[in-house]
Amino acid sequence: MEVIVASSDAPVTQSGTAPAADRRTRRANATPQLYDFRRPIQLSREHSRMLQLAFDDFCRQATTVFTSSLRTVCSVSLSSIEQRTYAEYIDSLDSSTYLTAFSADPLFDRGVLEIPLVAVMTCVDHMLGGPGREEQPERPLTEIEAGVASGMITRLLGEMRYSMASIVAFEPVVRGVEYSPQFIQVAGASDVMVAASLELRINERSFRMTMCMPFSSLLPHLLRAAAPLPVSERERAQRARAAAELADQFERVPLEVAVSLRPTKLSPDELTALRPGDAIRLHHPAAAPLEVVVDGTCFAHATPGTSGFRLAALIVGTPKENA
Repeated sequence: MEVIVASSDAPVTQSGTAPAADRRTRRANATPQLYDFRRPIQLSREHSRMLQLAFDDFCRQATTVFTSSLRTVCSVSLSSIEQRTYAEYIDSLDSSTYLTAFSADPLFDRGVLEIPLVAVMTCVDHMLGGPGREEQPERPLTEIEAGVASGMITRLLGEMRYSMASIVAFEPVVRGVEYSPQFIQVAGASDVMVAASLELRINERSFRMTMCMPFSSLLPHLLRAAAPLPVSERERAQRARAAAELADQFERVPLEVAVSLRPTKLSPDELTALRPGDAIRLHHPAAAPLEVVVDGTCFAHATPGTSGFRLAALIVGTPKENA
């Protein structure tokens, strides 16, 4: 028996596969990923892609809303979509900001749209005919300023309804405004949320907007939207015809069939002691039929014979083995 030992610096084979030692080394050097038992359900890549498409559409519509409202060059783009707890989301916000709590029945009870207070004041300055100065007061909005800002927020949430229509139809309704993240409570501290980070650009200035929605309320609608669509009768007939053709082709695939004796086991000492002219006692009874084998599996039995000038095998019944 020969044993071939490959060195650790063996080159990559022609098929492009690295040696097993290199693969084991890479696996050993891989950084392990922490598993959070508080989040047993993760945002899958497919669901994340669906949300990304929805928010990309929302960004395009929000760009139109800001540009038409402020009458200046504005743009909104998606930065990231993350799965975070509500406490982590609140901690990531500034101590003073503009938070709009809204409901989206039947999608979820409460969500949050957050825009930096400086950005809201800049928008109000533009909408009231001002130049949109960089120095803006960081204070709660007055009654007039709040009325102006609420119209823009309502339009933004309305565009959110159209962008999420591919997932679920809902009607967003503003439920309140807060200026401190600690005073707005739309979920428990450990509840898992989907947090989207957006970049708002007004002329040359950039602001970070966020939107937070409960993951548990989104998940059933994401699963339903990702499910395959029902097929029509024509598609069902095409699939049935394709399955029948595939089964017919499988029936015609050529296979290598061997008619052989039962295997005989020998020890290594007996094998090495064999010489020309030695006889091997087979473990195949003289009255037992031969085995018809395909890929190492015996599925029939036969007896040897001839058919014209060719050797042949006559299929016989399976013999009954003695207990």
